[in-house]
Amino acid sequence: MKTSMHPRGRTSGRVGAVLGVLALAAATSAAPTVLRLTPPSNLFRFGNPNLPVVSRFIAGQRFDLQATIAPDEGQTITGARFLVDGVEVSGPVTLTPATVNGLPVNTTIATLRAYASESYGVHDLTVEATQSDGAVISATGNFEIVELNFGKGRAKNVIVLIGDGLGIAHRTAARIMAHGASQGKVNGALAMDRMPYTSSVITHSLNSIVTDSSPGSSCYSSGNKANNNQHGVFPDDTTAVFDNPRVELMGEFLHRTQGTALGIVTTSDIFDATPAAWATHTQSRSAGTGICDQYLDDANATGLRVLMGGGRKWHLPNTERGSQRSANNDYILPEELHTAWGIAPGVIDPERDLIADYEAAGWTYVADNTELSEVGPDAKKLLGLFTLSNMNVALDKIDGRRGNSNVVDDYGFPDQPMLDEMTVKALEVLSQNPSGFVLMVEAASIDKQAHNMDSERWLLDTLEFDRAVDRCLQFAEANPKTLVIVTADHECAGINIIGGSRVTDADLEVRANSGGGAGQLRNGVVGTYESAGFPRYSLDADGYPVTTNIDYRMLIGYAANADRYEDWRTNPLPLRDSQQPFNNEPPLNQYPNGPLNRDTAGNFLVTGQIADPVAAHTASDILQSAAGRGASRFTGVMDNTDTFFLIMDAVVRN
Repeated sequence: MKTSMHPRGRTSGRVGAVLGVLALAAATSAAPTVLRLTPPSNLFRFGNPNLPVVSRFIAGQRFDLQATIAPDEGQTITGARFLVDGVEVSGPVTLTPATVNGLPVNTTIATLRAYASESYGVHDLTVEATQSDGAVISATGNFEIVELNFGKGRAKNVIVLIGDGLGIAHRTAARIMAHGASQGKVNGALAMDRMPYTSSVITHSLNSIVTDSSPGSSCYSSGNKANNNQHGVFPDDTTAVFDNPRVELMGEFLHRTQGTALGIVTTSDIFDATPAAWATHTQSRSAGTGICDQYLDDANATGLRVLMGGGRKWHLPNTERGSQRSANNDYILPEELHTAWGIAPGVIDPERDLIADYEAAGWTYVADNTELSEVGPDAKKLLGLFTLSNMNVALDKIDGRRGNSNVVDDYGFPDQPMLDEMTVKALEVLSQNPSGFVLMVEAASIDKQAHNMDSERWLLDTLEFDRAVDRCLQFAEANPKTLVIVTADHECAGINIIGGSRVTDADLEVRANSGGGAGQLRNGVVGTYESAGFPRYSLDADGYPVTTNIDYRMLIGYAANADRYEDWRTNPLPLRDSQQPFNNEPPLNQYPNGPLNRDTAGNFLVTGQIADPVAAHTASDILQSAAGRGASRFTGVMDNTDTFFLIMDAVVRN
């Protein structure tokens, strides 16, 4: 990140980065400095050409070029240009003030939008900026254009299923619950187990070894690292939420170049990080109004044709009860951004009736599972919003269907679809597109309930996810030009199977109400090694356990755990969901507020290893499975961004 400055001069690009770390530390001194060069690179940041190339793209994929420049004291930046391998990049370069705190006076951001290269290999990227006294400041980084192999037998359709937070132990535990084991052999396989190719995926984000879901998802949709809480963009030095340097997403590129359609299905609020990373761009994953507006506003650019999940609260006018639309998280884009990318400029309109706008644009809107099941073959574009915020989890939806629980009624949405039901309908709509499609399917609450350390709830969500996987594999079998990927954005909570209960459920229930603490609920209950045995669950006709409160049950532990009370039995109520608009009103305000507010009768406190109120993500690698056209590429140990390039290698037509 070191920069060189001399009047009317130029610097050697690779030498110009040697003192990068020191330059940032000295940002408030008089020396002119390039503080940031985008796309990010180790060459710029550390001055080391031997470190891995950070930013990679396929030929023709668009991305923004940007630099943050601090001039000498009393000077200003009057112009800038970008060069790739010494050749100036054509196009307008805009200069805007940096607005984050702590930067030197007159720090300026130079931006050139929607650049693309067709030349394979690693390229030097140089910024040259002129300050008001005529001096020239420059710095160099690099990026790579990855060459695709264009093998025979191209895939037409891509289905990426993301189990949010799904680690290897989540998969193992779901297999035990669904099929059991006898004398060391499993009695059956999950659908994801039957996929022929498996790889191990490294999940770090751009700014941490532990990712959150925004970069954990956009690594797959863009092929690039992002900062935590950001997706579809690189970091910048403004406080504006929607102006960051963009990276063209998989759906955008394939729709622009091949006419594919895009579908997004999730059990979360659709503004949430994992789904939003497939069709929107922002440095703030919490900007729900603008994110949800972008889905529709940019549908012609992304090819979005199916969008299903929760999140009705962002689509209702702010005058309507339950709406959480706000001017504070809406968007207007800089002119140079929306002009270069050919997208909507945005508008601050919290009063917008977004559902009505979808319908006016020809979308079919459904509000519950009954309406979803009635969608006919003539539907070309489908919007499903089944709750105000996150959908209820599989355990509560299934118990509601069986008449065993009022949780879905308490939330006000008793007729919610299961993930596999949404997936089947999405495939029906998307498969009408003759040019193929990209479909992302997310099981969001594997992660959310792992955070809550609610074992049975994330377990049933994993089973629900696997049923969606099975439906996609059936589709791929009937449509051979389909690639199916099952992956995760990260592991959540450091989950593992610590053993099995040594007592019956009736005995465990007595202990759970005894106040006896570890003496009653750990000693004599937690069976390790041969004492763990082989827990046996029975599945009902709907494919889910008849009950999760079985004798000698499977026991789950957490490594990235917060403090919690534990009694090993299924919690009758989920924890309160702070994203629900009526969270503070009856009956939802009667739900337990955190892991320290449930299972307290047994007095067995498990002290956490982190200070957070709930469990956290980990940096563990995750498993990724593949089937269908092009699946044989997905083996070995890979970076999460490699998945993007392997998918594109299977689907991009030369």
